[in-house]
Amino acid sequence: MSQNLDHIWAGWRSAYVSGAGDTRPVPPGEGTIFERILESGLSNRESYVLWRGQHCAALLNAYPYGTGHVLVMPQQAVPDLVSLSAEAHQELWEGVRLTVRAITDAYQPHGINVGANIGVAGGASVPDHLHVHCLPRWGGDTTFLTTIAETRMIPEPLDLTWEKLSAAWPS
Repeated sequence: MSQNLDHIWAGWRSAYVSGAGDTRPVPPGEGTIFERILESGLSNRESYVLWRGQHCAALLNAYPYGTGHVLVMPQQAVPDLVSLSAEAHQELWEGVRLTVRAITDAYQPHGINVGANIGVAGGASVPDHLHVHCLPRWGGDTTFLTTIAETRMIPEPLDLTWEKLSAAWPS
């Protein structure tokens, strides 16, 4: 009987795990964390913003569930879908469509999760600012780490994810 132990080498992750890996500056001030990022005046690359429409934007999740995890949201905070204007509602779902296209082209996943956690009871980490999660999935991409070690394995730094998704973003 073989007792091989598989190793996952991701040495670069030490900076990310220690908190030094989140290089997105979040300026202090009024508004939600997303509003402060979107209004920071920083370049899209510095703030990991992939797309800005008139009402909505798409940016990388700084604490992704997996590689390629993008958040699509209105630029101004609203707590839920019902609070969106008709224009923002339409643009939000166009942003989701563009995000799914970019994720598909950049990563060729087996599937994609799209979803919104609305309200604290719905699991929203930023309940005052609606955001739609879009992330690629592959067969067998779940591991025991989240369950027993409260750890996620992300095999790619956010800078590289931003580069890949920006290059794949639909014109």
